[in-house]
Amino acid sequence: MDIIIFLAIGAVAGWLAGTLMKGGGAGLITNIIIGVIGAFIGGFIFTLLGISAGGLIGSIITATVGAAILLWLISVIKS
Repeated sequence: MDIIIFLAIGAVAGWLAGTLMKGGGAGLITNIIIGVIGAFIGGFIFTLLGISAGGLIGSIITATVGAAILLWLISVIKS
């Protein structure tokens, strides 16, 4: 059951980051991949900053911030 919640958080975070960064989501599978990678990036950055975001909302925020950073890095590399 935990993996389903993890994937759902990844999908929501990927969609939110895509909406914030470029105006739309990228499809369910891509949103999940972006959100899951973003969760790792966001968790790493939040740990470095000493920020603890617990619970479901905190996980979504952490993953969304990380996914937005990931999308920004991809856009910088592409241009």
